[in-house]
Amino acid sequence: MGFRVIKTAIATMLAIVIAEWVGLPAPLSAGLLAILGVDVTRKRSIRVVSERFCASIVALVLGCVIFEILGFKIFALAVYILIAFPLLSRFHMKDGIIPSTVAVFHIFGGASLAFHAITNELFSVGIGLGSATLVNLLYMPNLEKELNGMREKVDQLFSDIFKEIEKSLRDINYVWSGKELLEAQQAVNEGIKIARRGLDNQLLKTDEGWYIYFYMREQQLNSIERMLDLLSHVYQNLPQGEQAADLFHILSEDVKVSYFTGHSEEKLHQFIEAAKEMQLPVTRIEFEVRSAILQLCRELEQFLAVARKDKQRLAK
Repeated sequence: MGFRVIKTAIATMLAIVIAEWVGLPAPLSAGLLAILGVDVTRKRSIRVVSERFCASIVALVLGCVIFEILGFKIFALAVYILIAFPLLSRFHMKDGIIPSTVAVFHIFGGASLAFHAITNELFSVGIGLGSATLVNLLYMPNLEKELNGMREKVDQLFSDIFKEIEKSLRDINYVWSGKELLEAQQAVNEGIKIARRGLDNQLLKTDEGWYIYFYMREQQLNSIERMLDLLSHVYQNLPQGEQAADLFHILSEDVKVSYFTGHSEEKLHQFIEAAKEMQLPVTRIEFEVRSAILQLCRELEQFLAVARKDKQRLAK
């Protein structure tokens, strides 16, 4: 049983108790509206509840006008739906269609447009949605443990990817399935989703650290995909390939560190400077392979630039 179910039960009970205490004729309606008001994040809860309350006011005004003109006939409900639903959608209040319709149907069921009947419905909506908002604001599950676990998973997958690239550079006959790349993409997407939920739970102080981290990894995955494309052009074993493999071996450890060590970047710059001093390729094959390895290292340079920028931001 998830926390949302528990919160829904508490909000429903609270709404019904309050509605009975103030003497509303249909306290169970407040409980029903509380069920509709419980949401997954604090910010979304406030936005959606505000939207639903405003929609209820609009719907009650519209419903009263229609019932005053057409009377309490079944076809009057059809006219209400034909007008109210498109109107609420037009003004971006889709989430308020169901709660507002519940209030209008109660007015129709009571066959009364008296002031107290309308105010009772507004009180019912306010108590139901207010109870849900209160419960949402008081407690949301801490996502820190889940985010830490997702980060460890992503870091390990990145490390595994670089180990596979290292193996491919040392042995051109090595075949890699690429499953770690697919798993990393899924993990990063899930991490971004959870990080956004965490941001939506922060009302006063906003900490974007987790979102920055997973967005950084998303950018770096794009860089890795370009690396793998260049790796496919390395079809001959060369000393430069072994040197590049050493770089990826160092990176496979650096990538799991939460701060920017600079080890991989330093080794990469040494490799690039040494490449400038090497003799020119003798054969076309050597030229193509060395060119692909150098481009691979240039792409690695971009990967590390993203890491340096974002890990320094995270360290602040």
